[in-house]
Amino acid sequence: MTARSPSPRLAVRALILHQDRLLLVNAYAGGVSDLWCAPGGGVEMHSSLPENLIREVAEETGLQIEVGDPALVNEFHAPGRPFHQVDLYFRARIVAGELSDDWRDPEGVVTERRFFSREEMRGIRFKPDSLIEAAWGEGVLYDPLEVIVR
Repeated sequence: MTARSPSPRLAVRALILHQDRLLLVNAYAGGVSDLWCAPGGGVEMHSSLPENLIREVAEETGLQIEVGDPALVNEFHAPGRPFHQVDLYFRARIVAGELSDDWRDPEGVVTERRFFSREEMRGIRFKPDSLIEAAWGEGVLYDPLEVIVR
């Protein structure tokens, strides 16, 4: 009998464009990495993908959103370790709230939140590689297996 390997983790992320700038978060406790990503997180069972995304964005940014159409399916993994994640990206828009300096992520993971223009994104590290195309493009993209980075 062989041991069953863990299933891939499922997560949802929001592509929020506001004034032609994309909202990104630095999701590393203590700010130990300069890598930016779209806000979102792990899916909890018995909640829809949009419900999960609304919850995660509120936790990570303090913003209330309306979830739109899917934009990207991205996979990443850690070779040699039992980690594989599938991220489902949805277009979203802010319906309430604004970024404030006194906000704190209740789980202490997100240390920074910022809107970036396409030009500003050329000067930062972000994942996935197809993030710009997904945020400012149209349709649904598939970004196959990327190696996780820190």
